[in-house]
Amino acid sequence: MSDADDTGVLSDRLPKRQRHKVALRKLDVLRVTDLSPSMRRVTLGGPELEGFISLGFDDHVKMFFPAAGETRPILPTVGPEGLAFPQTGPRPLARDFTPRRHDPRAGELDIDFALLHAGPASHWASAVKPGDSAWIAGPRGSFIVPFEFDWHLLVADETGLPALARRLEELPGRARAIALVEVGGAPEKLPLHHPPATEVIWAHRAAGAEPGAALLAALRALDLPAGDYFAWIACESGAAKQLRSVLVDERHANRKWVRAHGYWRRGAVGVHDDFDA
Repeated sequence: MSDADDTGVLSDRLPKRQRHKVALRKLDVLRVTDLSPSMRRVTLGGPELEGFISLGFDDHVKMFFPAAGETRPILPTVGPEGLAFPQTGPRPLARDFTPRRHDPRAGELDIDFALLHAGPASHWASAVKPGDSAWIAGPRGSFIVPFEFDWHLLVADETGLPALARRLEELPGRARAIALVEVGGAPEKLPLHHPPATEVIWAHRAAGAEPGAALLAALRALDLPAGDYFAWIACESGAAKQLRSVLVDERHANRKWVRAHGYWRRGAVGVHDDFDA
């Protein structure tokens, strides 16, 4: 029998944080693969990928992009406290992305781009080709979620889909999971590899609908299985906050086992919000 901490949470279900030494890496674009009309995979490699670590399915690296009209991005430096950004002048254009797949033997790192919003990342991903260069830093650390739950709930829109897909692939074969994914329509659906006891629900976003509205409707209509579960949410910031409230306030989920993230915020740029307990 597992011990519980002072909040009553079983110790084998406690997530763990692990810090990593931050490095700034210049990598090469090896391949570019279109996964759907709105999702493009960029495979990176090169000698500087040596030593890269990503232990958590929703880790993120910072990628740096050139300003309009430039071919090389403004880059930070690496100091004793991690990345150091210039105090004056233009700042680096950076966005956070999930390490979708890291294969140290092949020396490859996949980054999936949701081409939904106009900006430096989407512009770069739309135009990138093999042989181009890419700059990344991180992850600074990993948040490692145990598998020892009765089942798992994963909720995401296109921006959270790479992390959701990675988590499904990493779950053990005996695991039970439900995945809710909001996309613009049937052509945006991706093949997902997951344990046999997994239900994937694709929620199609209606034209002109609020971001996350289809996820909220799907979650409220969902008959939650019995047992303890870990819930992970990643989508538009306002929707992520509402989805977390549905689970914690309406469905009485254990707030210690609900992690909600705003991977983007309508009307803002370069935002990452966390709504954890």
